[in-house]
Amino acid sequence: MYAWAMLLDRESCNRAVEAADARFDGVFFVGITTTTVYCRPICPARRTLRRNRRYFSSAAAAERAGFRPCLRCRPELAPGRAAVDAVPRLAEAAARRIAAGALNGQGLEELSRELGVSGRQLRRAMQQELGVSPIELAQTHRLLLAKQLLTETRMPMARVAESSGFQSVRRFNALFKERYRLNPDSLRRGGAGRASRHRLPAADACLTLTLAYRPPLAFRPLLDFLGARATPGVERVQNGTWERVVRLDGHSGVVRVREPQPGTALAGHDVLVMEADASLAPVLMPLCARVKHLFDLVAEPDAIEDHLSRSGFGRVSRGARGLRVPGAWDGFELAVRAVLGQQVSVAGATTLMSRLVATLGERVETGEASLSLIPPSAERLLEAGVDAIRAIGLTRARAATLHEIARVVTTEGMSMSPDTDVKALVRRLLEIRGIGPWTAEYIAMRALHWPDAFPASDLVLRRAVGGMTTRQLAREAESWRPWRSYAAVHLWYREGVRMARR
Repeated sequence: MYAWAMLLDRESCNRAVEAADARFDGVFFVGITTTTVYCRPICPARRTLRRNRRYFSSAAAAERAGFRPCLRCRPELAPGRAAVDAVPRLAEAAARRIAAGALNGQGLEELSRELGVSGRQLRRAMQQELGVSPIELAQTHRLLLAKQLLTETRMPMARVAESSGFQSVRRFNALFKERYRLNPDSLRRGGAGRASRHRLPAADACLTLTLAYRPPLAFRPLLDFLGARATPGVERVQNGTWERVVRLDGHSGVVRVREPQPGTALAGHDVLVMEADASLAPVLMPLCARVKHLFDLVAEPDAIEDHLSRSGFGRVSRGARGLRVPGAWDGFELAVRAVLGQQVSVAGATTLMSRLVATLGERVETGEASLSLIPPSAERLLEAGVDAIRAIGLTRARAATLHEIARVVTTEGMSMSPDTDVKALVRRLLEIRGIGPWTAEYIAMRALHWPDAFPASDLVLRRAVGGMTTRQLAREAESWRPWRSYAAVHLWYREGVRMARR
């Protein structure tokens, strides 16, 4: 039974808890009625009697029912729910934005307008599908991030509150005590923080947090893929670490992601380590959301690979287990890169992207000369005009395509964020001269992180299945739904090993 379906099945939840099955970590939470504590299904604490358990689809639902988070398994570290969960689009889109801090700097009505509904509709949809209101969900995200910061960093309390999205330390303290029946200071002073297996060293210049995932995770192939497409000055992969210059809501800095170092307390645990410049502390919530999207940390690889194996795709090799679909830091940037990559090699596309960033991008101060560039925004490309874009070595037709994408994003409000309507976006992209099915599907796969996107015309994919035509491959891939994006990544890996073909 798949994880998203088993939420309705108490017996399956019981079996998952008793087996401490990591595949269901973050998919549901278990409340212990005798202690009023809620845990992840992998909690190492002694198993309770079945009659003393209650199951919840989210941490927010558990907290609304009066349970507080376990100090041992730390629910704030659980991976998010996968994008293929059976949650209607409105509730899913709102939940994704709230997890990225959408309600930290704006009200519910503004978020509702962005989603094209009334505040009443949004509240009703989330209450019906997730069992909590938008505000309750936002409060849970803020509190769990604050709890993680208290446990893993030595940030001053005021910065913990600010980085978690609270408007004041007073409100943070009051809600923390109300929900968790704990004083934030006592949590930091107490043994829970010091004893935590996730405790990380303090550093004044940067913030260091852990991001959990469901194993297995093929991290090196992800780094290979991203490294082959890294734009010099913007992004790089070196020494097993991904690094990038970012700017969010006016805050700039460098973010780094790596696996835990061998021999450290985190080694062997299913987490990645994220380090961010202290200048990014005010936007920590959206920063974490983007990193999770980029590395596809909410995926359920066992369920996906089991489905593919049973659907005629073939057995997934041991070395390929845990392959993820690489996301994109910014949807517009990914679309530009996809157009530049048409009919040229990966290296050729990287050269063109580097020229575009050097010519029309923006330089920011990060303390690292080799990482100091921000790619041009849609507004910048629109303002620059076709001739300026063409000057990097493009044909007029391709430069015009990039300019038109920038125009549509800027003037029509076309979004390429993960909560965008996939069919509507693909349909609009295909209306732009110079964008065909391959480019549109590739954008849907990486920018929207749509699990069922499939660029069937891709030459490498067709070669990997024995030289099929585009139509033949599209027909063959029907049985791989709803995870054709993952099938594509596995086929690229089979052919290129370093996943550097596209």
